[in-house]
Amino acid sequence: QVQLVESGGGLVQAGGSLRLSCAASGRIFRVNGMGWYRQVPGKQREVVATITSTGSTNYAGSVKGRFTISRDNAKNTVYLQMNSLKPEDTAVYYCNAGVQPTAGPGSYAYWGQGTQVTVSS
Repeated sequence: QVQLVESGGGLVQAGGSLRLSCAASGRIFRVNGMGWYRQVPGKQREVVATITSTGSTNYAGSVKGRFTISRDNAKNTVYLQMNSLKPEDTAVYYCNAGVQPTAGPGSYAYWGQGTQVTVSS
């Protein structure tokens, strides 16, 4: 089994910064794509940023230029540096990872438990 454990959420004033971390552990041969998503009550979960195993990144338009996704493959960890935070960034943030448990075929998606980010105006 694979677990994703997130940390780094909290309360911050508008214009401030936070850094989220998500570490994958368990039966892991390789971690493929990783990403951050967010969800507010009553709305669908939306993608924030993704990063491939080779470091290629993509961002939602609303966070481009303010957020930076990165990863440490040796630690199976993905980060999200969030700068110039806005009240509309308030949400529960979830990390996601595609994990190969063995050297054979098959990659499975796992989710973290979510971490609350609240930006006050």
